Amino acid sequence: MWALLDDSDNITQIYSNFPTKITINDRNYDKKELYAMSSSDKLAIKLYEVTPASKFNENYYISNDPTYAKSGDKVVETITKAADKALADVNAIDENGDPLLDDDGVQVVTLGLKSNAKNKATTNASGWLKGFGWLIQRKVTASVAIPSAVTTYMAAIRTDHGNICTAIDAAADMDAFIALHTTTYNEDRTVNVIAKTQSWTSDANVKAYRR
Repeated sequence: MWALLDDSDNITQIYSNFPTKITINDRNYDKKELYAMSSSDKLAIKLYEVTPASKFNENYYISNDPTYAKSGDKVVETITKAADKALADVNAIDENGDPLLDDDGVQVVTLGLKSNAKNKATTNASGWLKGFGWLIQRKVTASVAIPSAVTTYMAAIRTDHGNICTAIDAAADMDAFIALHTTTYNEDRTVNVIAKTQSWTSDANVKAYRR
């Protein structure tokens, strides 16, 4: 990122990428000229490189708009956290603070992170179980037994789903919730502990049965 300052060192423009054309004091600078400038030449026309801030993970946090301030020969970006995203479901309200109702008069609910995470776990479980329906249909219509490896696997996936949802419900705060989504690694980058929300029984023994 780059910042353009005025003669009083007020920041007038932030560029997410290096500017390809700017006008300063009625003087036009094109891409070729700007790229050819030395660091000191850029500073002379008040074009400063921006030191970016570390960003908060938008999956879990709401950030305030970034602010910028000159510091020496750089402009420093600062981003602060506005709030944690809600873990629990929240009843939606309108601009007057009154309950927001749908067309049927039912309270609109904004799902929290926990509900969204459990919904994702349910979707994942369905995905792991998908493809075995033909075995169930064959069992019903032709009395052919479902392979024990498949029934064992399907039961394990349902158990995994229940355990994941229980762990999500039990997360007492944001740190605990994030921990459920965090895989840890050894020094050689092999997996140490897989994230709880990704702890699904391997389907290695049943892949051949999927259709």
